Amino acid sequence: MIEITALGSLRAVAVHGSVSRAAEVLGFTPSAVSQQVKRLERQVGVPLLERVGRGVIVTRAGRYLVDAGVRVLDDLEAVEAGLYRQTGAVAGHLRLGVFSTATRGLVAPVVRELLAAHPLLTLSVTELEPWDSIDLVAAGQHDVGVVHTWGDVPLDVPDHLARTSVAQDVADVVCHRDHPLAGRDRVTPADLVGEGWIATPEGTICRQWLSRMYDGTGALPRIAHVSMEFESHLALARAGLGIALVPRLGRSALGADLVAVPVVDPVPTRDVVAVHRRSMADSPAVAAVLESLAGASGRRN
Repeated sequence: MIEITALGSLRAVAVHGSVSRAAEVLGFTPSAVSQQVKRLERQVGVPLLERVGRGVIVTRAGRYLVDAGVRVLDDLEAVEAGLYRQTGAVAGHLRLGVFSTATRGLVAPVVRELLAAHPLLTLSVTELEPWDSIDLVAAGQHDVGVVHTWGDVPLDVPDHLARTSVAQDVADVVCHRDHPLAGRDRVTPADLVGEGWIATPEGTICRQWLSRMYDGTGALPRIAHVSMEFESHLALARAGLGIALVPRLGRSALGADLVAVPVVDPVPTRDVVAVHRRSMADSPAVAAVLESLAGASGRRN
């Protein structure tokens, strides 16, 4: 009989491309993952991994086992979720992938209350970019992903994942109090042409939205500084090095040196979405997490 844990380890190696990365995601040592895959090879009698240089690739037989095993693992997950639903037990361990401002603005404010209400539930939170959360949830390595999508910037979610909107968030232009924009009650993208921006890196969802916001102005945003973290954006704006488009969710107090100016035409709005595998639709634990996240959003508004 094929061991489910070993099958999960093989799938993790296939998804993440290496034993070490699979071990990191699963919370095992690389040696433990290797041993599980070797035990699986002995059980089925064919090689499942092939060493190439310092890495490994999944063999044709291994790929077949991974693809077929996904259905088995999904079925078992659905059985487990249905069992908990029958008993009404909010129990088990959920792995959450969350983008940084949602960690501060949504998850952290509710997690103590959530766990106190459901003592049989445990959580682990990992900060990830939205596409990484989606990939890990889709591959079965995380259970819930909290992701965001700005306006009409697309976010690809596989069909076997369900998505639930849990919050709406708005971003403002943040600038130093001495900046000419600081005295405005609102600005449009046309007012921002030529400004030096503090922005997230090229290819990020927030950067894509900043560029999309300039549609119709005949210009592109002029990027003066690049930083992944919005807290760093605030620090650079506080130093007078540029302006930044910073979401309200999880934003720290601006203090006396910074001013937040609303943007219109369009209003920079993002949808905060929780994704999970449809096989976990009956899970009371997933339902409790979604309810808590939506409740946190309601308290913010």
